[in-house]
Amino acid sequence: MAKPSDEYVRQITSPSEDYSQWYLDVVLKAELADYGPVKGTMVIRPAGYAIWERIQAGLDRRFRETGHENAMFPLFIPESFLRKEAEHVEGFAPEVAWVTQGGSEPLAERLAVRPTSETVICAMYAKWIQSYRDLPVLINQWGNVVRWEKATRPFLRTTEFLWQEGHTAHATEAEAHEEALRMLEVYRDFLEREMAIPVVVGRKSEREKFAGAVATYTCEALMGDGRVLQAATSHELGTHFAEAFGIRYLDRDGVEKPVWQTSWGASTRLIGGLIMVHGDARGLVLPPRLAPVQVIVVPIAAGKEGEAVRTRVRQLKASLEEMYRVRVDDREEYTPGWKFNEWEMRGVPLRLELGPRDLKAGQAVLVRRDTGEKIPVSQEGLVHAVGQLLGQIQDDLLARARERLRERTRTVATLGELGEAIAAQRGMFVAGWCGRGTCEETVKAETGATLRLIPFEGEVPPRCLVCGERAQHRAVFGRAY
Repeated sequence: MAKPSDEYVRQITSPSEDYSQWYLDVVLKAELADYGPVKGTMVIRPAGYAIWERIQAGLDRRFRETGHENAMFPLFIPESFLRKEAEHVEGFAPEVAWVTQGGSEPLAERLAVRPTSETVICAMYAKWIQSYRDLPVLINQWGNVVRWEKATRPFLRTTEFLWQEGHTAHATEAEAHEEALRMLEVYRDFLEREMAIPVVVGRKSEREKFAGAVATYTCEALMGDGRVLQAATSHELGTHFAEAFGIRYLDRDGVEKPVWQTSWGASTRLIGGLIMVHGDARGLVLPPRLAPVQVIVVPIAAGKEGEAVRTRVRQLKASLEEMYRVRVDDREEYTPGWKFNEWEMRGVPLRLELGPRDLKAGQAVLVRRDTGEKIPVSQEGLVHAVGQLLGQIQDDLLARARERLRERTRTVATLGELGEAIAAQRGMFVAGWCGRGTCEETVKAETGATLRLIPFEGEVPPRCLVCGERAQHRAVFGRAY
């Protein structure tokens, strides 16, 4: 049996051969997550949770900057709460997990394990909101939810997952509309600036909107295999939930009125998107702004010069970690080659190599994870060089993802053309749509594509791709996760 120092990281499946297996290989071998003992659940391992913590930090900062506060609401929701808003309960009923017994006693009323928290939060808002002085209410919750999914895949669709859900209440429809669009822009900014994932933003169709919402707005991203991922959504709830739960306030004019509400959220699904947008045949590729470790230092320290190399590595780490997230891999039981493969698979943006020759030459070698390029730099200029390269990697990852989105976005005129285009290469497909649900359903039945969104921008094509009548919307279709 080979010693650990003689073993290299096991090869993962090529994404060009089997994309689905490649994805699972990256999740498992990069130790982002593992399968839980209950079907459909996952255990998020430290490497995966560290990424989630970076996502939390980036979003939470933006939420606070827009005036939102964090709170926590109950995990269990009385069945009667879910049934108060008919469209909402109908939309979630197939996915709800129920608690019917507490200890040894059967419950008088079933409790839902929250699939989302609109109903329980609305029950509290009905108690807290009495006057216009109490508005707006701007609350976010970080937590977990349960949706009993039939087909699951780590991060993308699991029975239990982590997320955040914002829930706000406003005096007017205009304020709620502004809030919903503001939070959509928060998500877009985070996805593109921090995760280097370009998105298309717009409105969902009536068929695809959130159950109980008046309107749903979405950020849709294109994955490496051409499928589309719903990355984040923001919903205008109108007064539906306010009327159902009695959330009313006394306005300045002395008239009692229902509040206008929004909800918005993103989940650990973002980690799945991160893998599929940037990952390659060697594993995970992390954007520097999001990476828990930005620089991995691998000393090549053998023989009598080893101690001098390790001493210099400690000095360089001390200078770098003032500005960057740095880790040293000085494990003696593994070879440098094994470490190179290991950290490439884990997606660390930059590798710093230092050996006896580098020490004598007063240099170090930086290796980019995204391109594999090796760049010798002077030790005196190392801090500056690292900053420049991390910025360049971040920009290049976004640019490459944008180019893929551009290349794989096509305009089609008819249903037949859409079917042929999807068969040739998946992507985002722009077409005219009359606005009728029957035409939308026909697209799904005949091509497997769904209407992902109605973009905010772009010229409306002349005809509906299904019925040929005058188009009312510019629509984007695609096969989705």
